[in-house]
Amino acid sequence: MKTSTENSATKKSLEVRFIRNIEQLGDSDLRLVLRDKVPAHTIGTVNWSDFPYAPKVEFRVAHSDDAIVVMFDVEESHVRAVAMENNGAVWEDSCVEFFVGNPVGEGYFNFEINCVGTALAAFRRSRDDADHFDDEKMARVRRFGSLKHEPIDSRGEGQKWWMAEVIPFSLLGLEKAPKTLRANFYKCGDKCDQTHFLSWSPIALEKPNFHCPDFFGELKLL
Repeated sequence: MKTSTENSATKKSLEVRFIRNIEQLGDSDLRLVLRDKVPAHTIGTVNWSDFPYAPKVEFRVAHSDDAIVVMFDVEESHVRAVAMENNGAVWEDSCVEFFVGNPVGEGYFNFEINCVGTALAAFRRSRDDADHFDDEKMARVRRFGSLKHEPIDSRGEGQKWWMAEVIPFSLLGLEKAPKTLRANFYKCGDKCDQTHFLSWSPIALEKPNFHCPDFFGELKLL
């Protein structure tokens, strides 16, 4: 894997496919549509050599007029979920994350979900200055996956799980889909047996930190 010193200037970009009314599909149909019609992208950049473990992680992203949809597929050696309440420490578990720049001003949003669907969501002005979503907003972040919403601590190579989330553009302050978004996709597990911090678009910082909009890549919404 490349380190941040090798790829510090390599911000990524991708095209996000339009699928009309995708957010209206049921869970099973939505997952099938993403599998069949949307290309997979790898979350595989190891930015910090102190944390070399790299589980296999892919994501698919699509949008409609009203929402953006992200699905993650993960294969790793320790599947952990302790956080059961929203806005808890999900990053310590087997966790996937979508960070997106505020499309109508300063700051950014972070959507973090552990392997059993517990979510953290917030608007942030910085890493330490955040407005977490209340219950009403959190209920509008639809998520579903392959594991039940219950604690898990499972070890062994080749364990697989997936998680999908549907985020209305209205939660980002938009009335409809924009032409572009600045974003990054992550996989982490701070308290997994092998601590890891993977990103899609590289991060050129000395210490692990996902709260870095300067290194967000570009999503081009078709």
